[in-house]
Amino acid sequence: MHRWLVFPVLLLLAAAAASWPPARWTLLLWVPLLLLALHDALQRRHTLRRNYPLIARIRWLFEDLRPFLYSYIVESPFDGRPFTRAERDIVYARAKGDLDAHPFGTELDVYSDEYEWMSHSIAPEVGHDRTQRVRVGTAQCTRPYEAALLNISAMSFGSLGARAIEALNLGARLGNFYHDTGEGGFSPYHRIHGGDVVWELGSGYFGCRDASGRFDPERFRDRAQDDQVKMIEIKLSQGAKPGHGGVLPGPKVSAEIAATRGVLQGEDCISPSAHSAFSTPIEMVEWAARLRDLSGGKPVGIKLCVGQPHEIYAVMKAMLETGIRLDFIVIDGAEGGTGAAPVEFSNRVGMPLREGLIFVRNALVGCGLKEEIRLAASGKVHSGAGLAVNCALGADWSNAARAFMFSLGCIQSLKCHTDECPTGVATQDPGRQRGLVVPDKAERVRRFQASTVSALWDISCAMGLDSPWAIRPHHLHERLNSARSDSIDRIYNFYPRGILLDDPGSVASARYWAMARADSFRAAIEGTPG
Repeated sequence: MHRWLVFPVLLLLAAAAASWPPARWTLLLWVPLLLLALHDALQRRHTLRRNYPLIARIRWLFEDLRPFLYSYIVESPFDGRPFTRAERDIVYARAKGDLDAHPFGTELDVYSDEYEWMSHSIAPEVGHDRTQRVRVGTAQCTRPYEAALLNISAMSFGSLGARAIEALNLGARLGNFYHDTGEGGFSPYHRIHGGDVVWELGSGYFGCRDASGRFDPERFRDRAQDDQVKMIEIKLSQGAKPGHGGVLPGPKVSAEIAATRGVLQGEDCISPSAHSAFSTPIEMVEWAARLRDLSGGKPVGIKLCVGQPHEIYAVMKAMLETGIRLDFIVIDGAEGGTGAAPVEFSNRVGMPLREGLIFVRNALVGCGLKEEIRLAASGKVHSGAGLAVNCALGADWSNAARAFMFSLGCIQSLKCHTDECPTGVATQDPGRQRGLVVPDKAERVRRFQASTVSALWDISCAMGLDSPWAIRPHHLHERLNSARSDSIDRIYNFYPRGILLDDPGSVASARYWAMARADSFRAAIEGTPG
């Protein structure tokens, strides 16, 4: 249709409405449409609207509706990303206390690479003590912490709204697990209900920074010695945008966010891509030891998405050389979530959780450090089966972020970066947050965590093991193709204890060990691949 044909059609409709007294009120519709069509035809920014006035707007209408139509009408249970409908449904059911059983058998193709399985036993275990927790803290830590098997991963106040933070923390208190603050700082909404908190320190040092944005030890000590803070986590990178840093635009920096982060209201809040408190592996572990002292002896660890493998070995060499031990390491995967990230970083930067977790497990075991230093996994875990897989790969516990958002009511509308979250979770808009009732959502958070951890214990029982920490790589099987499968320890390399100290040349990652230096994150020349 030629663009000018729109106008006579609208004029005819308007004339018809005007000539028929009962329909004269429709002029209130036709005249605005005529004016809108005229505007479209004369404007110069959009070709389609200029060529097809008014009609072209239908395209944008359906573009806006497409995600919702697809999600609610078209999607199968195993469609939808980053979380499928089936993955979201199990979180919703457990959070609400609804039936989470599945009828008629698996819908997965068990002969495709989408299927992996844990080896069950003919003689399942019974009578587990399901109250067991993970003791975090080396001999250098005077106030160790007993962590749950599943905890709330890092999500900042600012990325999430105040009520979401409140509900998560109250849920953590009710369920006796921890709530990671995210790098946005230890906010008043983390404090209201008194749930266990892990204070994450990113490169912006929010909540413990001086006027120039550098680490302030006095401010850190004042907050870190709060009894609610159980551990300190140094954020080196996150899976969704490793090595990128970030900016919270000035208009979003409210008075509350400014007070929490220690920045100026209304000004851009910048997280640099690198830390200013250290620049070498040795300096990093020495700073971690200082944080442990300033906090009153609480566990201090690092969180990162694995990038260049020699850097992990550099941290190991720094600990061996100085004698200083990190208390824990959290591995995030490239599949991890974020409020907003450049698409190139989300899609093409960072090592996936499985490979990253195995690599750091091998580094700790190969250096004889795994008995002292705890290892945690963070990245798209949402079920007891996912927790079991992480245990098999070496994790002592797991953290989840988006799964806990689902337990709050998140519908994966993918509006996190727009401040238009329809469920009031990832927004600062008071009107949108109004629908999130803290006591109700907190109970959902508690139920989801308890049910998921219970499912992990059920799996370990079925495997004939006395605890989830007894799950090993040979218990986990993966398909290579439709005709062949094998256990994970036959697909990936799992190093024996001390091999990096006794015979580093014999391992697959020998060149990365040779590249690693305790005094620099840069690769040593002799180890650089030719």
